[in-house]
This record gives sequence, C-alpha cells and structure tokens, in this order.
Amino acid sequence: MSNASRRAAASCRAATVVVIGAGQAGLAMSHYLQARSIDHVVLERGEIAHSWRNERWDSLRLLTPNWQCRLPGVRYAGPDPEGFMTMPEVADFICRYAERLTAPMLTGTTVTSVHPVEGGYHVMTDGGAWRCRAVVIASGACSRPLIPALARDLPATVATLSAREYRRPSQLPEGGVLVVGASATGLQLADEIQRSGRPVTLAVGEHVRMPRRYRGRDIHRWLDTLGILDQRHDEVDDIVRARQVPSPQLIGSPEHRTLDLNTLTDRGVALVGRLVGRRDRTLQFSGSLANHCASADLKLGRLLETIDDWCRRHGLDESCPAPERLAPTRVPRSPKLSLDLGRGEIRTIVWATGFKPDHAWLHVPVFDPRGRLRHDGGIVDAPGLYVMGLPFMRRRKSSFIHGVDDDARELSAHLADYLANRKGRPGMSRSGIARLHSRGSLCL
Repeated sequence: MSNASRRAAASCRAATVVVIGAGQAGLAMSHYLQARSIDHVVLERGEIAHSWRNERWDSLRLLTPNWQCRLPGVRYAGPDPEGFMTMPEVADFICRYAERLTAPMLTGTTVTSVHPVEGGYHVMTDGGAWRCRAVVIASGACSRPLIPALARDLPATVATLSAREYRRPSQLPEGGVLVVGASATGLQLADEIQRSGRPVTLAVGEHVRMPRRYRGRDIHRWLDTLGILDQRHDEVDDIVRARQVPSPQLIGSPEHRTLDLNTLTDRGVALVGRLVGRRDRTLQFSGSLANHCASADLKLGRLLETIDDWCRRHGLDESCPAPERLAPTRVPRSPKLSLDLGRGEIRTIVWATGFKPDHAWLHVPVFDPRGRLRHDGGIVDAPGLYVMGLPFMRRRKSSFIHGVDDDARELSAHLADYLANRKGRPGMSRSGIARLHSRGSLCL
C-alpha cells in the first residue's frame, strides 16, 4: 500500500452501515437500524427532505390522502385525514420525523463513489470518506429526468424543461406548450398550464386511468382495502413490467376532483399520440392514441368491477353509493401525427416522461444491460448492499411514503442477519471482491 493510500485509509471514518439519502426511505431504514442497535450514519446531498422542497412544482400535492402519510412509529394526526398535503407540508412532516432519530445525519454531503473493499465498502463523499460493512441506497427513484434523445438540437425558438425544472406557468414563454407524457405529472401540468391561458397539446402514451373517488370513498381507500397496494414483488408474473407501469392519472386537490383526458379535452387541451420521433423541425406522433385510451378504459372498468364485487361479497352493496362508470375517453377522429416546430405554434416543451435513479457513483457491477440495479426486493446482487424507495420494490406501495415502513422493517432484518452471520469475519473478503471483478468492471 502506498503512503497516500495509507493516509487515505487512516482518514476514513467508520460505521457499520452507511445509509445514502435522508428522504422517507432513508429515514425509515434509520429508524429500524436504530431499533436494532446497529451503528449507522445517514448521508444526504442537500437538506432533509431536499427533493420535496426543491424539485417539485409549486401547486403539487400528494396523490395519496393524508391518512396514508405515515412513517415507522408516526402517522398523520391532523384535522383533515382525507385531504392532500402540499409539498412544504410533506417536507415539514419528514423533517419532524428526522428529529426523532438519533443516528448522525450529515446534510450537504454528496456521495461521489462507492467501491467494494475487503470487509465491506468504501464510501467517498465531498466531505471525506467512510468505511462500512453494508450500504443502503435510499437516494430515490427520481434523481434524473428521462428525456428522449430526440430532445437534442431542437430549434432555439422552443424552450424545453423537465417536470423537475417546472415550477409554475409564469416561468414559461407566452404561446403554445407541448406536454409530453400523460401520467399523473403530465396530466396535472397540462391542466395547470392550460388554465394559465397558454394552449396545450398533450402527447399521450400508455397510461392508467382512475377516478379520485368511487362509491363514496377515495380510490386509495379502495386500493388499500382490496390489498392491491400490499401485493408483493414475488406475486406477479412479470415484475420488470410491473415496475414500469405509469403512475395513475390522479390529482390531490381540496375538491377531491377527478382529472382525466376527458376533463382536459373539455378545457381545450389537444390530444395527440405518443411522441415517437423527429425529422428536422417536425415532431412525429404515434397513431395509437385510440388504442392506448381504450386499454386504459378497459383496465379501469376491471378495477371498478373488482370493487363492486368486494362490496357484494361483504354485504356493503346497498350501504355504499351505487356503482357508476366514467364515460369512455373521447379521442379526436383524426389526431395530429406530426407537429412542425418551425411554425411557432409551440413555444415550450415540458418533458413529463418520467425519471430514473442516478447510481453513477456506484462502482459495483450490479447493473443489468439496460443500466437498472439488479435486486431481489431491495436486496442488491452484492453482499451487504441494499436499496430502498424504488417503484414496486417489495410491494406496489414501495414508492409511497407509507410504503417504506414495511420495506425498511424487512430489509433491516435481512441486513441484521447478514451482519450477525459474518460476525468476526469480513463483510466482504478478497475472494468476494474477486468474484465481483469477474462479473463486471470495477473502478478501484
């Protein structure tokens, strides 16, 4: 070992577990590690609940009702359980929760690399290095916007921004706006921007249609009652596909209103198919708009029938309001298949095309050919490495605030067992590191 390496090793601080991220997932894991008396530190690149404060648009509210807002040992206790928290309220809820925890939390500390070493992992940050036996990645599933490659080299006359950069309509130039993506985010942004007086075109692909309320209850009350949100990752036929399902077309509003494509059409939003290509200044859209809408309507009908069947089986069919059905999605007879950006009708494009985690700092060969983290319900394909907060990670509710409780409890138990079974032995041996080398490239 060189003198420089010896000095670097000597300057490393030590913890049994390093948790990366101090959002709801990282804090829930800290709670259970604390309960198990497992020494750990939580590293956060910004402030506590950083993304809730700094990476959401101004008017956004949670899609889940307040009664679902809970973390291990704490739940919403305010006067409006059926309401929907604003982003500042969510951030305050998470910050108050963090104050209950005793583990060191280093904010303003960005993780720059994680490497496997003998005995565990070496975690480098912009504030120094840590050595640990296990790492929990809780840095979130929405670190980087998913922007299609065709977004490069668009005409300079068209402003572009991601949903994470969008804050309010007034930051947009006057003129037409193309919103790409019709999940919960795309629908809400299209609605808000159209209300501001800017004409909106919405590019629609696969989506999940849901009413805000059905038969007198919030739709999330039904999803919870039916056990749909508790469905486990090992109970579905195609978990990869299930993890890619878009978020349902919902909005959290004081009026508990339903927001769907019909609502937007009534407000003057123009619907086109999925954005599939670009030729020079012309954007090209799929002709599958009608098929996507029909598929969403069909799945919605099946969900409502499932709720109706549950009411019948539990003797609630007469006490609940009568079943009802939403009108089929109205689709233009001849939706546009192309849009010439050179004509000036569109001044802004907002990419509501989803997000992905940013694990560029993770130098462990645990990624599939598409760059996705290989894990089995949060147990990553490397000794002592775990992940929290990804969509449908262990359950359908894993990416919701209340969903991290069960996941953190179970993964902390697995982590504790991992540490106990290797007590007195290295968390990762030289041979273990060599096996990781053999499965992919390691940067050490």
